[in-house]
Amino acid sequence: MCNGIMNLSSPVGAQTSISESFHIGTLAARTGRSIHAIRWYEAQGLIPGVVRDNGRRRVYNELHLGWLDLIDRLRRTGMSIAQMREYAALVKQGHRTLRKRHKLLSAHRARVKEKITEWTQALKLVDRKIDFYGEWLTTGRRPAMLLPQNLRKRPQLRRRRKLR
Repeated sequence: MCNGIMNLSSPVGAQTSISESFHIGTLAARTGRSIHAIRWYEAQGLIPGVVRDNGRRRVYNELHLGWLDLIDRLRRTGMSIAQMREYAALVKQGHRTLRKRHKLLSAHRARVKEKITEWTQALKLVDRKIDFYGEWLTTGRRPAMLLPQNLRKRPQLRRRRKLR
């Protein structure tokens, strides 16, 4: 198929020989994504280094499998398409953008950790409600409500009167 595939971990334009290359149908089958989705990702600049063979068909390799996995995980953790585009553009620029890539992913990681903390707290409340209903179903009596210690009454917000 194609002998020279861009190595995205090397400086821009560096060529390496990747033993296995394949077309979009194989990539779709291996990743579980539709051909349409893969083309869309590529059009958005999210799959760098795609080349075409003599028949003008897209040629992919193992690096592209990794990119699709990364895209999926970043999306699942709430990264926007715009941020993913920025990251992919930085990768295309080569080693000189390592600090920017590190900073971008570190900021995303901090947002993910914050979201995990929020979801963990929400899950604890859901678990308490499940236990509450489980006890009620088991005993036939409504259990006493236990308020979590970290919940405080919210102060009443005063409505400001419009001054005339």
